[in-house]
Amino acid sequence: MNRWALRVIAIAALASGPILAGCRPALAQATAPAPAPAPEQPIGLPRVRDYEPVPALRDVYFDFGKAVIRPGDVKILNANAEWLRANPGHLVLIEGHCDNRGATNRKNEFNMDLGERRAQAAMNHLVARGVHPSRITILSYGEERPRCSEESERCWRQNRRSRFLVKPR
Repeated sequence: MNRWALRVIAIAALASGPILAGCRPALAQATAPAPAPAPEQPIGLPRVRDYEPVPALRDVYFDFGKAVIRPGDVKILNANAEWLRANPGHLVLIEGHCDNRGATNRKNEFNMDLGERRAQAAMNHLVARGVHPSRITILSYGEERPRCSEESERCWRQNRRSRFLVKPR
């Protein structure tokens, strides 16, 4: 063979080496056995029964139709954040709740969204006070789990809340 042909073959071999080497793992991955199936549990949903209330963590309450932390509840959230920073071995679940009122035919959807925004507002406050967001899970119940079932403003006020539950890591 002449020198020109040898150079072409050498260049082709060098150029195809990385391509062929890159294909081998892909072929090996294609024939590897599939991983074991994940356990039957919804993705992203906490096991609420694993969480429990602690007296040191108090609920915060909201005005009708709002998800803004009230000035009087800032002290409660600051104390909750202090407890969580002092107990880093605990995870926290913040539940968002609403009363059963609403002016639309999509009231439950609205209340689920409002409950989530209330839990998120409480979470944002805790994170701003030094609680790592990876320790916090939020969940909205909307109007589904009322604390009080009477049809009165006193009762509705108790249902518009964010509730704090914890579990060990």
